[in-house]
Amino acid sequence: MNSYDIVFLKKFASLIAGFVVLTVVLIVLALIVHGGAKSGDPTPEQVAATEARIAPVGAVYAGESGQMARAAAAAAAAAAAQQQVAYGGSLDGGLIYERLCRTCHDTGAGGAPKMEAAAWTARLAQGRDTLVRHAIEGYEGPDGIMPARGGNPSLTDEQVAASVDWMIDAVN
Repeated sequence: MNSYDIVFLKKFASLIAGFVVLTVVLIVLALIVHGGAKSGDPTPEQVAATEARIAPVGAVYAGESGQMARAAAAAAAAAAAQQQVAYGGSLDGGLIYERLCRTCHDTGAGGAPKMEAAAWTARLAQGRDTLVRHAIEGYEGPDGIMPARGGNPSLTDEQVAASVDWMIDAVN
């Protein structure tokens, strides 16, 4: 071997040894910093989150006991759906307007009529039932766009009607 190869091998070996020492120092440092932190038992919130994450998506119901289980699951789903009704199921049109409708009707966004009598004259001539139907189903016309249920699908038909009634009263 010539002298250049020996010099290269010595430098390369010292570089590898330096990396090994650096790795050992980093491992020891990590153990010192995180060695005292023990994971311990999970909190009840962590257990609940894990159970919700790994819960089955569906279930199979068979036989007589399956019918009872399916009925119980349907009742539980109905109860959960009732809890998801917007604004706690309130039929206060003013409350619904303040929390949802005013976003467009105070500014005229998307062609929404502002809360002024002049902006509502043509719409009021269509009748309350038409206005409620447009608010529930959505409407796209020459003056603008009304998203179905004001863009909040958790509103019930009764809540939409109550907010339309409140708006009609407010502009009259």
